[in-house]
Amino acid sequence: MENENIGYPTFGECMKRVRAIDDTLHIMGGKWKAVLLAHLCYKPMRYSELLKDLNGIAGKVLSRELKDLEMNGLVIREVSDTQPLTVTYRLSQYGKSLKELMDGLADWGLQHRERLFSASKLEQPVSVEREA
Repeated sequence: MENENIGYPTFGECMKRVRAIDDTLHIMGGKWKAVLLAHLCYKPMRYSELLKDLNGIAGKVLSRELKDLEMNGLVIREVSDTQPLTVTYRLSQYGKSLKELMDGLADWGLQHRERLFSASKLEQPVSVEREA
């Protein structure tokens, strides 16, 4: 029985990783933050562009989400001295470290979408594989 756990992390290591995931989800959680970060992974954007591209987000919510991301050091707010003032948001250097995670989420989402689409074409339910 002792050899069953060979190759698996200890309980303490597992809990450390679970806490780290919880911390990440706390910062990126909610309906809009991950999508907002994904948009900013591609290019800096003005507030009005984000409001338009994030279909269904309220202006007040967008402002709050941007402030949270700025407070966590992921997003930089740049105000240009133009008439009228323009505000642009971009990922900070630290925020750019999330690009690999965003790419991974996008890749998984594309694969999942394809899997569901393929299953619906065959008119068969997608089976859930369970580990024994």
